[in-house]
Amino acid sequence: MAYTAKDYGHLIGMAGFGETLLKNHFTLYQGYVTNTNKVLDTLDQMVKDGKAATPEFAELKRRLGWEFNGMRLHELYFDNLGGKDSLSKDSALGRKMVGSFGSIEAWEKDFRATSVMRGIGWVVLYHDPVGGRLINFWINEHDTAHPAGGVPLLVLDVFEHAFMIEYGLKRADYIDAFFKNIKWQAVESRVE
Repeated sequence: MAYTAKDYGHLIGMAGFGETLLKNHFTLYQGYVTNTNKVLDTLDQMVKDGKAATPEFAELKRRLGWEFNGMRLHELYFDNLGGKDSLSKDSALGRKMVGSFGSIEAWEKDFRATSVMRGIGWVVLYHDPVGGRLINFWINEHDTAHPAGGVPLLVLDVFEHAFMIEYGLKRADYIDAFFKNIKWQAVESRVE
């Protein structure tokens, strides 16, 4: 199933964002969508062709994080543009900001300060559903190989500390053991 670029043409004419700027940004975003699809298709074909154990597969798998997160982060960005109303301190989000930062103004000050830090990347207000708090994060690059906003369903630790003591260099044996011990009920509960 291929991803399709969303149409954000309704943002043209938005105050402070020129048409050329937006159209160029939309083109960049469309490139992420196109490249996400290309990388996924190529990876699928490499698996079918028995080429999953190649350096090329590994590099494309790493590249997927860059392309996918570039796609998803742009969608989140464009989706939160185009409004004209202010945030009410009595709204659910406003109350969360007050609870996490002390006030909406303090949140905004933190967000702005984060936004002007040196470097390239993203500033994202995240909700930590476990801790229940909001946190402004600086995201330097988006190729950390996890989909932004995604909920992990099945996690496998392949750092050496997860298998070296028991399996030495036999990572495949470790992975076999992992698959024999998956608690599928927990995995399924993450989908709900």
